[in-house]
Amino acid sequence: MTQARNPDIKDAAHRLIDELPDDATWDDVMYRIYVRQSVDAGLRDVEAGRVLEVSEVRRRFGLSE
Repeated sequence: MTQARNPDIKDAAHRLIDELPDDATWDDVMYRIYVRQSVDAGLRDVEAGRVLEVSEVRRRFGLSE
């Protein structure tokens, strides 16, 4: 998966780390980065129009309305 380049990535990473509690673990750091990356990817999908209605997702997975 290709990631968009962001010149402010270092600042965002510093803020993310600064917001962690003092007893944070590497797993905490990796989880926060993963969540941030996932949210950013989702926002890019929305901006590019790569979205589905909930009813379509339910239909594709065979779930009831």
